[in-house]
Amino acid sequence: MSKRRTAPFGLGVLLVAAFVAGSAAASPAPPWNVPVQGFRVVSRVSGPVNYYRVLPGPPALIRSRYEPGLKTAVVGYDVKEYQLRATRLRWRWRALELPRGGDECKSGKGDSAAVVYVSWKRGLRYYTVKYVWSAVGQRGAVCDKKRNPFLAQDTVIMETGAPLSEWRSVDLDLRAEFRKHFEGGDSSAEVPDLFGIGLMSDGDQTKSVSSADFADFTLQ
Repeated sequence: MSKRRTAPFGLGVLLVAAFVAGSAAASPAPPWNVPVQGFRVVSRVSGPVNYYRVLPGPPALIRSRYEPGLKTAVVGYDVKEYQLRATRLRWRWRALELPRGGDECKSGKGDSAAVVYVSWKRGLRYYTVKYVWSAVGQRGAVCDKKRNPFLAQDTVIMETGAPLSEWRSVDLDLRAEFRKHFEGGDSSAEVPDLFGIGLMSDGDQTKSVSSADFADFTLQ
């Protein structure tokens, strides 16, 4: 996402704008399936065009397609109802079109075919890990670290490049991820409440098409 579209204190505050309204349904017994229909555009930092759509499947999925000239848009889902009960997050995604030369660890190239934001909150501070499917970035790289009194955020390149249109699965230990990125790997550190999930595809810096599918979000 380009800097001109970022909320004053980053994505953590950005997600608040979407989640205060509350889009999640009553919580069933675990595991919790997060319905793709429940994701909503984060209007505070999104342009006027919603380039995300829900396809019925199977599987039901969110398809993103950013095209040059559009302003970046983000969709988010309120998961506050799960709070500390949720210790794992799973999803599937696939890149359909890669932003030309997109590399989240290089200035001016920070576009992604697919992004999943995971956000926690402690007091007034938001903690976010931005997991991306990059075009050419180094798989496994952690970069673009942000730290201030209101936000801590890391970017992690989980997938990069081809193959396109092929589903990949992600299974995160949420507590381990938080401790690794924000507590120096301290296995005894307290983990705050899970706050939200956000999705994005963008190509505004590279001025190129960027597209992906997201499906099967599950919290456990």
